[in-house]
Amino acid sequence: MEAIQIALVDDHRLFRSGIASLINNFKGFNILFEASNGEEMVRKISSKLKPDIVLLDIHMPVMDGTSTALWLKENYPEIRIIVLSMLEDPEKVLTMLKFGAKGYMLKDSEPHEFEQALQKVSVGEVYYPEFVTRLLINSFNEQLDQITLQMRELEFIKLAASELTYKEIATQMCISIRTVDGYRDQLFEKLGVKSRIGLVLYAIKNKLIEL
Repeated sequence: MEAIQIALVDDHRLFRSGIASLINNFKGFNILFEASNGEEMVRKISSKLKPDIVLLDIHMPVMDGTSTALWLKENYPEIRIIVLSMLEDPEKVLTMLKFGAKGYMLKDSEPHEFEQALQKVSVGEVYYPEFVTRLLINSFNEQLDQITLQMRELEFIKLAASELTYKEIATQMCISIRTVDGYRDQLFEKLGVKSRIGLVLYAIKNKLIEL
């Protein structure tokens, strides 16, 4: 089985040296190349010199981690990114995840945590520490809280959860069938569902209706 090839992108030479030595001691992993910033990585990477995983710092001169992650997403989306950082800044973390980071490691993590992160990400899984998982949950909950439903939309959802046809719903709400179609399509888009069943399941999950 071929070793997983790693590119290490960080502007601190001593830190890179320490991480490279650590990873070279892990079974099945090899440092393909090192770079001090994203621009240097872009110059080195090619179809013939392509890592499986990029270990990427956020704060670097010339081309920082977010710009580098976006470049990788656009040019080599198959390459997996693990962020190496001292930051727990929510905005930076969520930006890096949005740009495709499959793992997030604090630089003071234990060696076995580095190995576990590499093993998981190399087989297509993700590795996020507890604080990142909390950020993702909080971000998701905030997105849900931002979804506001009008009274007529709530009325439509409750009727959609019944056995009434769309035509019968239109009669019940004293509106045209075209307006009913508008409510349906608008709610599908707003709530991210694709069918009447999905709409009902969303309503049940969020306690908009009771069984």
